Amino acid sequence: MHIGIVHYAAPPVVGGVELTIYHHARVLLAEGHQVTVVAGRGKAVLPDMTFYLEPLVGSRHESILALQRELAAGRVPATFEATVERIREALLRDLSACDVVIGHNFFTLHKNLALTAAVYRLVRAGEGPPWVAWHHDFAWLRPQYLPELHEGEPWDLLRRPWPGVRHVTVSSAQRDDLARLYGIAPHEIAVIPPGVEPLHFFRCDETVGQLIEQWGLLEADCVFLLPARITRRKNIELGLRWLAAVRRLSGWDARLVVTGPPGPHNPANAAYLEELLQLRRSLGLEQSAHFAYQATPKAPLLLDDDQIAMLYQVADALLFPSRQEGFGIPVLEAGLGRLPIFATDLPPFRESAGEFAVLFPPDTPPDDVGRAIVRALEGDRAFRLRRRVLAHFTWRTILRTRILPLLRDVAIRQRRLPED
Repeated sequence: MHIGIVHYAAPPVVGGVELTIYHHARVLLAEGHQVTVVAGRGKAVLPDMTFYLEPLVGSRHESILALQRELAAGRVPATFEATVERIREALLRDLSACDVVIGHNFFTLHKNLALTAAVYRLVRAGEGPPWVAWHHDFAWLRPQYLPELHEGEPWDLLRRPWPGVRHVTVSSAQRDDLARLYGIAPHEIAVIPPGVEPLHFFRCDETVGQLIEQWGLLEADCVFLLPARITRRKNIELGLRWLAAVRRLSGWDARLVVTGPPGPHNPANAAYLEELLQLRRSLGLEQSAHFAYQATPKAPLLLDDDQIAMLYQVADALLFPSRQEGFGIPVLEAGLGRLPIFATDLPPFRESAGEFAVLFPPDTPPDDVGRAIVRALEGDRAFRLRRRVLAHFTWRTILRTRILPLLRDVAIRQRRLPED
């Protein structure tokens, strides 16, 4: 599809709506769609994004500010009609190739009533692509704005639904407000929240981001981190058995990420890695237990401290099944990262983590460990909320499950796209 987006301003202007526009455009482009943004301020901040700077679409242009001062006083200035027509012509030209257009805020907010009136005339005349009204605020429901609003047009355009326009709010509470303002049923309004971009939030670099994408870690139900070199005293085979038990007992798509390479001082460590890979196969964990060292086909991957710190942000818990440790710095790092700790019961871990880690004697049956881990995580509200956010509130998920189906339906109904 070719999607248009219209707002007073666009990135790199800073603001909540502008951030939403950026992520919508970013993910749409990544999914293979075309995007055209029209705004009064901003620029093309993404490769392949088409951007049209139309100052009269904004809220800060000198002539728009002059119009708004008159309109706030209840007067429709003589220049209003000519300005509306210029905006209408610009939008019709800039958006002619689009299948559907998202308009932010101006359907119910009064920051540029000439833009509101111009789009209303396009809609009433059936000119150009169909519109989706993305509502963030409602002038007629805000006491601070009421002195600037008056009876009749163009002010009344902000409090009545327009024919053929699909409506979106960012929360159920706002949906109820809009339904009350418009006098329509709440079910006629779609709720599509904003989202988060985990890789940006976790400050992941390109290498770590590629690992996360390659392994599908954001889609997993649980990610355990084992930050250690591949040496026998790290007892990684026990971590694999714990992972297998968690997966079997919970039904989760649980993962394990081992960050380090084979230890450099003992040639037998290469053989130990081969043993681990064989055990991984026998336990059916080839798609679930990930060794960063082997993540790239051409050469071994050696993660630095910064990249391992990024993986702490991605992980849900620390898995540390060592046979022997002088101290065990990852326990401290997990504490800083607020990760639950599941480890073997070694004196250094009791000393550093105390009662705040879940520790198991090395000979504890893996199923007993698995049950304890699942029980602890199921009772951890932060873990459950994190998985809820990753499952339902990433920009990519929101786009695929909510935005694209709605845009496609609008375009099909207006015969801009063929039916599937």
